[in-house]
Amino acid sequence: DLAQDFDVTLVDLRQANLEAAKDKFGLSTLKADLSNPATVKELIADQDLACGALASVLGFQTLRAVIEAGKPYCDISFMPEDALDLDALAKEHGVTAIVDMGVAPGMSNVLAGWGAQRLDSPDNIEIYVGGLPRARHWPFEYKAAFAPYDVIEEYTRPSRIVVNGELVIKEALSEPELLEFDGIGSLEAFNTDGLRSLVRTLSVPNMKEKTMRYPGHIALMAAFRETGLFSHEPVEVKGPTGSSTIRPIDLISTLMFPKWTYEEGEEDLTIMRVLVDGQKDGQPTRLQWDLVDSFDRASMCTSMSRTTALPCSTMARLVLDGTVTAHGIIAPELLGTMPGVPEALLARMEVLGIRYTERALPC
Repeated sequence: DLAQDFDVTLVDLRQANLEAAKDKFGLSTLKADLSNPATVKELIADQDLACGALASVLGFQTLRAVIEAGKPYCDISFMPEDALDLDALAKEHGVTAIVDMGVAPGMSNVLAGWGAQRLDSPDNIEIYVGGLPRARHWPFEYKAAFAPYDVIEEYTRPSRIVVNGELVIKEALSEPELLEFDGIGSLEAFNTDGLRSLVRTLSVPNMKEKTMRYPGHIALMAAFRETGLFSHEPVEVKGPTGSSTIRPIDLISTLMFPKWTYEEGEEDLTIMRVLVDGQKDGQPTRLQWDLVDSFDRASMCTSMSRTTALPCSTMARLVLDGTVTAHGIIAPELLGTMPGVPEALLARMEVLGIRYTERALPC
């Protein structure tokens, strides 16, 4: 997307990825190990802006390196650390660093922040999101559009939600509920730890984020978890030729992840609903955004790749053209409060074929 209007250099450690990108898009490429922050600083020294799409374990250290290099940054690396801890450093270096700018977190946060600003007194935010295969196949009826290890984390990491102004911890996969989407049918939603920066940035008394899957997935993953198959603790396994030690997560990853891998050209879906409730002009009001996006046959790009990457590339454009000038770590919900920014973002998503439908409803 950016290469249509800018000179883009793609950096990766894997030569096959670089060759594929060069052949398909004509990008300039460099092979480098981005786990070294010094390498990151050297590579971006002559660039106007950097975008990060790294493994989550590299996200925080790379964010710091880009800030110290004094370059604007748009990132979708989903780091486990709290990026806001680097806010003072970014402001000190005069850097605009937009983090978590994918689909969820990302677009979900932008809409949550925008909706909260448009109501006189917002009191509830609910985010539902899921990436799914269009065709359902037993037994999982699921495939991973991003790192499978990160998917497993969604099933094991405790979920932070906000209830009556207090931070509450819920078990992952808990509090299931069913939602209906036109053309899709019923999906089941469960608590996951997806609020991220929203917990710190928005003063809304009730907030939760849930992941959606086809019905039946919760029970299957809960059974795996309770059996211990997602554990990282080694266990001794006895066999006919003796015993060995293995981590259950390594075993199930070896057996299950190949079945969670999309085949070339296999179609996927990205589905999201964002609800913001509160008072508007003295009336209870609900703002609702729905996204039902499909695999793009023209480009042969997955829905998850498009709905994640294109918000990031669009925000890079808005930084480069001066629409977004604030310095510091900018969580996407803060973009939703900036005049004209959410409108510009949604308008470009529409041009790119990613449609968020908005409704205002009484509640």
